[in-house]
Amino acid sequence: MTIVFMVFAFAALIFAFLLDGGHIGGLWSATAFMIVIGGTIGATGVTIPLNTLKNVGKLFGVAFRNKNKDLISLALYFRDLSTKARKEGLLSLESDMNSDDIDPFVRKGISLAVDGTNPDLIKSILETEIEQMSKRHKSQIQIFESAGGYAPTMGILGTVMGLVHVLSNLEDAGSLGEKIAVAFLATMYGIGTANLLWLPIGGKLKALDSNELKEKLIVIEAVLSITSGDNPQIMMQKLKVFLDPKALAELEQRERSESA
Repeated sequence: MTIVFMVFAFAALIFAFLLDGGHIGGLWSATAFMIVIGGTIGATGVTIPLNTLKNVGKLFGVAFRNKNKDLISLALYFRDLSTKARKEGLLSLESDMNSDDIDPFVRKGISLAVDGTNPDLIKSILETEIEQMSKRHKSQIQIFESAGGYAPTMGILGTVMGLVHVLSNLEDAGSLGEKIAVAFLATMYGIGTANLLWLPIGGKLKALDSNELKEKLIVIEAVLSITSGDNPQIMMQKLKVFLDPKALAELEQRERSESA
């Protein structure tokens, strides 16, 4: 849907331009495109460290192919682990952590609990990992926020360069209108790419970071609850706090179906 909405936004602008009597060819200028895109990439490359910038391709993939976090299944998964731990002891969970399908963060938390690590230390270790994850995500999001900030400025710069070229050659007065229009394409490219590409992708990555943070917090709460030997139903009440009303209603419906 990210791609669909992005295409919709560009298509709406182009369609409105054509509806007003414009021609599609009038929206293209290779030089303006080079100035805006090249200048934006160059300025962003100066701002962002190379070891962060080299991941930009993966970040596009994350933004366009993200998977929704299934917090309901995660809560039910920990409920089953809690039930098993109360019946068979914490050591019984060790075998459940050998699967390759287990999330590394979940594996680390449960492994620490099985090893008898102090709950406060478990919380500290997992929260430190979350903090480092958030810092890494923020540095990656900054790539697109920086590009979104530079692009309009590069567009203005391109327009000024175009006007300088036009005003330095006023011999053909009949073509001035067309040349000035082409010069202003750079401003359009700058504002357009900033508000339809760079900033929206940055915003999408922020939303994904928030969702992942919520998932990690659920894991921490569940691991600490299992370590403390809480009743599985008490643990579920703690985890339900993290769910939005729709997800909470779905979880309660699944619980009623299982108990029926």
